[in-house]
Amino acid sequence: MNVSDLREILQYVPRFREKTFVIAVDGETVASENFANILVDLAVLRSLSIRPILVHGAARQIEDLASSRGVKLSNSDGTGITDAETLQVSIDAAIRLTNEIMEGLSAVDLRAAYMNSIIAHPAGILGGQDQLFTGKVERVDVKAIRFLLDQGIVPVIPPLGFDGEGRTYRVNSDAVAVEVAEAVQATKVIFLTPTATFAGARGWLPHQLSINETAELLKKQRGLATVSLLSKLECAARACRQGVPRAHLLDGSINEALLTEVFSHEGIGTMVYSNEYQQIRRVFKKDVRGVMTLIRQSVKSEELIRRTRSEILEHLEDYWLLEVARSPVACVALHAYPEEKSGELACLYVSKGHENQGYGRKLMAFIETLAADHGLRQLFALSTQAYSYLQQKGGYTEAGVDILPPSRREKYLSSARNSKILIKQITLRGTA
Repeated sequence: MNVSDLREILQYVPRFREKTFVIAVDGETVASENFANILVDLAVLRSLSIRPILVHGAARQIEDLASSRGVKLSNSDGTGITDAETLQVSIDAAIRLTNEIMEGLSAVDLRAAYMNSIIAHPAGILGGQDQLFTGKVERVDVKAIRFLLDQGIVPVIPPLGFDGEGRTYRVNSDAVAVEVAEAVQATKVIFLTPTATFAGARGWLPHQLSINETAELLKKQRGLATVSLLSKLECAARACRQGVPRAHLLDGSINEALLTEVFSHEGIGTMVYSNEYQQIRRVFKKDVRGVMTLIRQSVKSEELIRRTRSEILEHLEDYWLLEVARSPVACVALHAYPEEKSGELACLYVSKGHENQGYGRKLMAFIETLAADHGLRQLFALSTQAYSYLQQKGGYTEAGVDILPPSRREKYLSSARNSKILIKQITLRGTA
């Protein structure tokens, strides 16, 4: 890890301190080689005063145990009928797995505890069939969970529920995670799944999805994804509808996926959110480090010219950020040359995880409006790699060096970047 990575992480620490995250891990992920790393990631979260709750599935372990006992399961993931024999295998497999997880947490110096915190009732008769010992979450023992969290103990919740008469029910772990997250008013619910892809060449999930976009994706991709992934997408959207601000889906086989998703602008998974709270606002002094982090890769690949902190601070009023859900995803600058009635569209950048969503065009349109408000009659841009985009999406045309204001021309000639020069005329407000 380099210093810039650490600085990026530290931006998030105050925001998440003493916040509760529900981490939902299915049985397949628990059985993976990467699960030991996930436990280390949980220890990192706890060390930063984030309060994790671990909800785990057990379908993989239930299937393995049933096979060894010669039992034919009626259902393994808690979404279908659970007969008496399947329930017993589910209890044995889930409790054994809970104990293994608690041993793993102890190995990374985390205190953990399991309790009967899920109160369930029978799922009942669905589609004319009695679901028998399949349960539905009735309520969550929030008081007990918060007691553990206040003591610095990680609650571990298996996919089992209990009623007031001592009966046990098999419940789906994804559904449990949603109910727990809502009940404890968690900041995030994070689903770790064995795969985050659909079938086909373009199967990767987008980095961000609104609730409505998630519903549309589920319609289009049903039949092209695993039952587990569909369940997690549906539960992520339901969590947001029920008041959880953000839900995340991560590939649990990727090392450090959890920390990367939580502590970076780009993330590594898919975030589902309930509202698209989106705004373009000025960059303030406290944002400068974030802007430099945002454009770092583009500077490295020579798409954008390198800007120092002092250079940005000197022209701070020129810079703007586009935020989605309070996270910066794009930036732009307008450097005005009032005497020449000209302005430079500069530092236009959209993070890789948010491309092809119209943010670049939105920022170009914003700068044009801003330029018109300042009485500028033309915009120019210098580009080494994005000139085709500026021409096709922004309506810019190629021009010669003579169109640049004298001070900018001098800087251009001394840079040796050999950028293409592009220009666009601006229609002033009140004129046609």
